[in-house]
Parts: sequence; C-alpha cells; structure tokens
Amino acid sequence: MSEHGNAGIPGERGVIRAGNFELGYAIEGDGKPALVIGSAVYYPRTFSDRLRQELKLVFLDHGGHGRPSGAFEPSDYGLGTVLADVEAARRQLGLDEVVVIGHSGNGYLALEYAKAYPQRVSHVVMIATGPSLGPAHMRLAERYWEEAVCPERKAKLESDLRQLPADIQAAPERRFAAFCIRMGARSWYDHDYDATALWDGVGVNMPVVDHMWGTLFRDVDVAAGLCELDVPVFLALGRFDYLVPPYAAWDPYRDRFRDLTVRVFDRSGHTPQLEESGAFDDELLRWLAGRPAR
Repeated sequence: MSEHGNAGIPGERGVIRAGNFELGYAIEGDGKPALVIGSAVYYPRTFSDRLRQELKLVFLDHGGHGRPSGAFEPSDYGLGTVLADVEAARRQLGLDEVVVIGHSGNGYLALEYAKAYPQRVSHVVMIATGPSLGPAHMRLAERYWEEAVCPERKAKLESDLRQLPADIQAAPERRFAAFCIRMGARSWYDHDYDATALWDGVGVNMPVVDHMWGTLFRDVDVAAGLCELDVPVFLALGRFDYLVPPYAAWDPYRDRFRDLTVRVFDRSGHTPQLEESGAFDDELLRWLAGRPAR
C-alpha cells in the first residue's frame, strides 16, 4: 500500500456556492488542471505527491459531501443538476479545459460531464467504475465474489459486517463512511487494510448520498452518447475489486467508445491510485502524454 498523498504539499482550499450546496474544494500541484469529482477531503489522500508534480489536481465536493445552503429534496438532485453544479464550480474556479477524473460511482459523473460539456474536457479518467450499478451487473459482482475469493477474505468481511450495526447506531449520519470502511475485504487488495483514516473528517450528506448511490448511479446509461464523445477515456480497474462487476463486464461497451484505454492493476482492489500509485501514475501520465489536448 502506498503512503497517503498530499503530505506537506501546499495548496488552496475553500468553499464555493453551486446550486443548493456549498462545495468544498482543494487545489494542489502544478501542471494541466485535473478536476477530481467527489470529496475534497477524501480524494486528496488517495493520489500521490508525484502526480501533483505533473498535474494541478482540483478536488471538488459534489452534493453528497457538500453542505446544503437551502431547502431541497434529494430527488431533485438529478444527474443534470449534479453536472451543472460541477460546471458552475469549474467556472468559479477559473478553470479552462480540464482532465476530469472520477473514482467508483463518481466515474459516471466524470464521463457524463464530458458528454454534457465536451468543450470543457480534454480527457476522462474513470477509476474502479463498473459499467453500471444496476441489478444485472451487480449480480455479476456477487458471482465474482462467490467464485473467486479465498475463505480468509470472506471470513474477514463477515467479521467486519457484524460490527456495522453498532457503527451506524453510534453515528447514523456517517453510515456511508462506516459501510465503506467495513466493506474493506471487498475493497482492498490487502483485505486487512483499515481505511478509517481516509474517512476522517469527510462530510457526508446522507439524503443526497442515498439518492446518488441508490438511484442516480444505478440508473445512469454509460452507453448513451458514447459514439458522439470525441474525448479519450482512461479506465483504471483493480483485479481484486469486488465492489463492482469484474473488468470483463465492460466488453460489450468497448466498441462504443471512440478512444478507450483500459488498464487492470494486478495488486489493487477498488483504489489503484493509492494501492499501486507508482504503476497507476506511470500508466496515467504515459496515456496523457500520448493523447495531447485537441
């Protein structure tokens, strides 16, 4: 496991208003701007200091980690609204064309943002994202777990999940973070890895998170509009990622991309940018250099 990123790296932090939320952001590093959608607290810990020497990493909350600035219904926070918030944040931060990066379910936001605002995006990076979170694909993930996993990893998950109800009772407003931590055996190449430190201080807006993960990410159609997307896409996957469908689930979609590069990291689970930061950085930077901006 690599060391957490942003140790001693100077940067800019702040909060901007977008739609119904105050969204935190953190800007670290030098180089071409790369907009990382998700949590401005969690994600800086997962990318290497080396990457900050090559890219200006702009970490941005979405509403699932932002603070509400007014009344809203989670069901009103649809995909178009999320993407409009990202675009508003890009403008307020003074960014021009960006590499857009999304990890896990946030990979859908990166891809859909590029479809909605292609003139603002030079490259798309999706990390540990399955083709969907719909029932058919999640059945593939469950079968992969049942057929490919050693007894020790399964026993670790059972033990951790027995502790989840107590975690939720103690802090119900952070049940998403508790769930992610207790799912470590499905998330990390080292199934004993404790991700608690990664989630320290990460704000979680549970009504929005429930809606995004339960409806928005479940129902997004990655195939829609792919044929028209003239932006190169880098898809990074972990061979030991049991949270999403196995990488072969992407096979029916590959030919719909104009320019898709897939890299599978052999000693990674759900977070290859941290688990194998050296290999991840090498592959990503080589890919970016080989596909200069239009």
